Amino acid sequence: MERYSRPAMADHSHRRELEPRPHRHHYDADMLSVEDALERILAHFSRLDAVDTPLLEACGRVLDEDLVATFDIPPLANSAMDGYAVRSADTSSASSERPRDLPVVGSVAAGELPDRPVPPGGAIRIMTGAPAPAGADAVVPFEDTDEMERRRAGAALDVIGIRTPAEPGDNIRPAGEDARAGEVVLKRGSLMRPAEIGVAASIGRKSVCAVRRPVVAIISTGDELLSPGEPHQAGKIYNSNAYSVAALVERFGGEPRVIGIARDTVKSLNEALDAGMRYDMIVTSAGVSKGDYDVVKDVLSERGSIALWSVRMRPAKPLAFGSLRGPDGRSVPHLGLPGNPVSAMVAFEQFGRPALRVMLGLPPVSRPSVRATLDDDIYNHDGRRVYARVTVYKARNGSYRARTTGNQSSGVLTSMVAANGLAICPDDVAMMSAGDEVTVEMIDWPETVF
Repeated sequence: MERYSRPAMADHSHRRELEPRPHRHHYDADMLSVEDALERILAHFSRLDAVDTPLLEACGRVLDEDLVATFDIPPLANSAMDGYAVRSADTSSASSERPRDLPVVGSVAAGELPDRPVPPGGAIRIMTGAPAPAGADAVVPFEDTDEMERRRAGAALDVIGIRTPAEPGDNIRPAGEDARAGEVVLKRGSLMRPAEIGVAASIGRKSVCAVRRPVVAIISTGDELLSPGEPHQAGKIYNSNAYSVAALVERFGGEPRVIGIARDTVKSLNEALDAGMRYDMIVTSAGVSKGDYDVVKDVLSERGSIALWSVRMRPAKPLAFGSLRGPDGRSVPHLGLPGNPVSAMVAFEQFGRPALRVMLGLPPVSRPSVRATLDDDIYNHDGRRVYARVTVYKARNGSYRARTTGNQSSGVLTSMVAANGLAICPDDVAMMSAGDEVTVEMIDWPETVF
């Protein structure tokens, strides 16, 4: 398995390092790095099985078979242009001042077969994609003939004037130019992008064997939650986590199943988990912080092997992970996200996305990153890696700059709306100042910037 790659960090030796803190909290010594947490999580995942998949549904999935052409593509030499199929030797003296007149002995359209060869000193009108007639070794495009003048004059097109010499092979695509019969056109393990879908269609495949999408159960916990659409109530909040995480699952190639809200009772949480056990992964949000009520932690512990971690990152320090057992003995990986909405999204970016990629048969590589100059300070007051929400934009000189998206509280979900990247302040750097260069993990690539 390819290891998750950490974005390159700049040399921050000139920065103020974090001072020793003699009164650390008791859990600091056990706090995991992002890399350690991810390594432990990915050890529980492997590629899912492959299934016969309709071609359009295979986009974004990994091919589990070699695709072999059973015929040449194109099967016959054909015209790359609308024009006239000719013998190039017959056009050697052609010029705009003295066109070479050739009798037109026929025509052939795309999808038709020529009913005659091109005779010496003759031409056949031909459309793009139509098979080249025997005897023809070049196609002269319409614009290099006097066809338009003849049409305007009302003349018959039984003769055509060639205005430029043709070379052998001009505007003719040879048979097998794209693929030869027996050739592997797509190898097992290929990611099916739009081009690969087109290639599969070009050899006549209407379906392929591809790794199936992971199906992810999403459960939110808490008596304070309302479902979107319910009337607002004082003291309650809407269940945004289920929808932001479900959207991330879908964006990363999975199929989300929003189970709903589990209330703060053993019965309610168990019912929600039972509903999620049929799927490939269960994601919960809230209930995993040290200060939370123990219902979630107790139920998870009873149903499987669950570890509660503190991860050296901000936001998203509290995290749970392990395997839940169902009544049939089947185990399902469980990722417990923090309850704060930004924390839930950042934690899923760092841990859920790589897990989905492994299940999809893809390497769990990190997001693409850029180097950008900060417009604002980033503070790191407790020795955790900071993922600051930023907007990356291009300066007039073509370099990238990054400005923070306002309040960086983990409860301010609107800070994610303006963000197209996460600026990374290492855990051993106390502050990155405006003007410093920072690594930004891009979560979006807006066309207006890049």
